[in-house]
Amino acid sequence: MNIGDVARASGLPAKTIRYYEDIGLVQPLRSANGYRSFRESDLHKLAFLGRARALGFTIEDCRSLLALYEDDTRESASVKRIAEDHLRRIDEKIAQLQSMRTTLADLVQSCAGDHRPDCPILNDLGAPAAGEGGASCHGASD
Repeated sequence: MNIGDVARASGLPAKTIRYYEDIGLVQPLRSANGYRSFRESDLHKLAFLGRARALGFTIEDCRSLLALYEDDTRESASVKRIAEDHLRRIDEKIAQLQSMRTTLADLVQSCAGDHRPDCPILNDLGAPAAGEGGASCHGASD
């Protein structure tokens, strides 16, 4: 298969496939004229990588998972450890997003949203970055 064929079959853009080749995740055959020739095994790896990336695994995680996938002597504990580490990072991101949402919701709630120039949202954004700042609805504007 050429890169267009494997891109359609895997659902990955050709640019991504070239990148995966550049970093050594896939190694398609090369003809004498330099054209890539992908095998079914390359397509399978690309589909694997696409699914892993869709789940948010890093490139290095994908490299490790792919190596484990291809290793018949692997221990599932190694795979689980990578997945648990990734799950922990996802949970941390969710906590950060929830904190951001709470702060922004409080700021939106405290803003009158009327004709006055007073704006607790802008006041908070302009405050020194010491931490999560509260907002007062009628503070003096700069």
